[in-house]
Amino acid sequence: MKKVFLSVVALMIAGVTFGQVQWGIVAGPQFSSVNTRFAGGSKETSSIRVGLRAGVTVDIPIGDDFYIGTGLLYANRGGKFKHDLGKVDLSYLQLPLDFMFKPEVGSGRLVLAVGPYVALGLGGKYKDLPFLGDPKAFKDEATAVYKLKRFDAGGNFQVGYEMPIGLYFGLNGDLGMVNAFDNTSNDRKFKMSSFGVSIGYKFGGH
Repeated sequence: MKKVFLSVVALMIAGVTFGQVQWGIVAGPQFSSVNTRFAGGSKETSSIRVGLRAGVTVDIPIGDDFYIGTGLLYANRGGKFKHDLGKVDLSYLQLPLDFMFKPEVGSGRLVLAVGPYVALGLGGKYKDLPFLGDPKAFKDEATAVYKLKRFDAGGNFQVGYEMPIGLYFGLNGDLGMVNAFDNTSNDRKFKMSSFGVSIGYKFGGH
């Protein structure tokens, strides 16, 4: 995990040498949910949790209209359950690595991007967990049954539009592919997914 973060940070720094690199800031609401499976095969999808997705982006050109898109994003995740887990609120530092296509459409550019992401859990806790109260999700106090791994990874996409003055509007989505339960005995699963709306501003490369 540490090597992945360092490699992408190095890529971001190297990108400064390119004349058309675009740095940006982005923020918007994040709508997330969690799919779980417990011993015995019982499954549940949580209700949607509304959180925040915000951070810094970097678009590094690799050809006409093609870019490598990366950055560092703060992302809220979690959900509310009818049974077993109560409510879970999680915060992650997320690093995407996308293949981007940005053709000219009208006076601006259409943005289409897809690729993997890795994320590191910064903090989070359960609320109203039966018999346990509000333990922290990444700590041992969450017990062996409910403790989560800090590492997450999956796929993400974005569709948006970039205006000539630098304003950006878009839709984004994440699909977690890592089973976040630290203890995966009895085929237990905890996987996260989310989608959101973003507004931002791009510096340079216009």
